[in-house]
Amino acid sequence: MLSAMTNVFAPEAAGIVGTWNTDVAAGLSLLDEGAAALLAGNPDIAGKPIPLDVAFARIHPDDREWVFAWVRHVREIGGPVAAEFRVLTASGEIRWILNRGHLHRDATGVMRGHGTYIDTTDAHRALAPPDVEADTDPLHQAADHCMRAHAAIRRSGDTHLALMVDMLLLEIGCVLARRSRP
Repeated sequence: MLSAMTNVFAPEAAGIVGTWNTDVAAGLSLLDEGAAALLAGNPDIAGKPIPLDVAFARIHPDDREWVFAWVRHVREIGGPVAAEFRVLTASGEIRWILNRGHLHRDATGVMRGHGTYIDTTDAHRALAPPDVEADTDPLHQAADHCMRAHAAIRRSGDTHLALMVDMLLLEIGCVLARRSRP
């Protein structure tokens, strides 16, 4: 018999690192403890309004320029947020993070947003491509194909296509997670 604990969806098991909220006009964001620890390198700033450069203090140097440009762009237009980038932990380990959320104008016209950071490092550490055909679940097959497409599109440098494949990967993952819950 399964215990009640096995029925609880564990965000950590899904790779969820933490969450964010932002007030674009103020130029400030709030991170929860997990996000503050990994992305800013300081869990003590959780729940405190901070500027983007503080919130993203641990962004990998090679990703920093494009991530900040992408954030500025999304903050202008609003809409879905989906980007994957690297962070450097305090110990120097590289972690891959998927930022997924949404920006919208509130009733007063102020652009606000919220979202989640998901650690995708395990997917990047896979030594060999999975045997797609061994899994007969069409969504698992689609996820495997998308991971390979994701890597190829990132190498191409096309940020629009990268955003699209990030969104598709996240949605497939959400559907798979929903299906696996009792």
